[in-house]
Amino acid sequence: MPRYIASRLLQGLALVLAVVVLNFVLVHAAPGDPVETIAGASGGMSPELMAQLRTQYGLDKPLPVQLGVYLGKVIQGDLGYSYFFNLPVTSMILERVPATLLLVLSAVMLAFLVGTALGVLSSRKPNGLLSQFITVLSMVGFAAPVFWVGIMLVILFASMIPILPVAGMRSIDSTGGGIADVLDVAHHLVLPTVTLGLVYLAQYSRLSRSSMLDVLGSDFIRTARAKGLADRVVLYKHALRNALLPVVTVLGLQFGNVLAGAILVETVFNWPGLGRLAFDSVLRRDYPTILGVLLFSSIVVVVMNQVTDLCYRFIDPRIKTS
Repeated sequence: MPRYIASRLLQGLALVLAVVVLNFVLVHAAPGDPVETIAGASGGMSPELMAQLRTQYGLDKPLPVQLGVYLGKVIQGDLGYSYFFNLPVTSMILERVPATLLLVLSAVMLAFLVGTALGVLSSRKPNGLLSQFITVLSMVGFAAPVFWVGIMLVILFASMIPILPVAGMRSIDSTGGGIADVLDVAHHLVLPTVTLGLVYLAQYSRLSRSSMLDVLGSDFIRTARAKGLADRVVLYKHALRNALLPVVTVLGLQFGNVLAGAILVETVFNWPGLGRLAFDSVLRRDYPTILGVLLFSSIVVVVMNQVTDLCYRFIDPRIKTS
């Protein structure tokens, strides 16, 4: 196991390095000039000052030289300074990571737990009314775009049923501490979590239902029932554990998609996380901030994939590492 973990870590580091290089090339190949964006935001700038800013930011050097300088700084843990905010990118990311992780983890847990539970319920009687209702509900949730769901929830709870906040992470009069602050954040978290988790909830429901139906038709399930075991024991102790493997696989692989969906959700609900920071940075051509957010997201996705591989051994003991 230690040798296997070390091998996976080396593969993860190589993958992150490749992603960093690819992100750098793609971001700099995109149309737009950050210096011109800064000049437009400040109401105009002389050509001499614009040339000075390009020299200061290293934008006047060839792209391979810029890439080498950037990789050297990244290895040292320096992600540079934001062109627009004039703040260290690392501090900006660390400041917004808790908000994004809170939203993403809440949405993933909601989607995984509720989606798996709905899939298990629908697999007990595949042709029943409950199963058909869950199937239709899953299809609707899967087809609905994330931003559309968010906008509909904002309209619903901002004008028709104003019982939930639709913007921000805290109330204006929040004191920033204690149980009251925790409840206030949880109150603001409801709509973004439901919006982000609804699409993935539908996917987990469909996947867990299909996986459970396959497992329930296996020989060892028929043997367990022939031994006189209760349906609850057969369903949750024997069938569910084996059916969870593909669900966990999708859970780990889709973590990057959840982060991408968080950009839209944070924009709709003005959630102060990495998604909102990435959106603002793209509009302002803030290369260091964009690359920093992409690097952090890449690391999170790679780590989640490694954790998913390790979880296989705990879910299904038949899987052995070589």
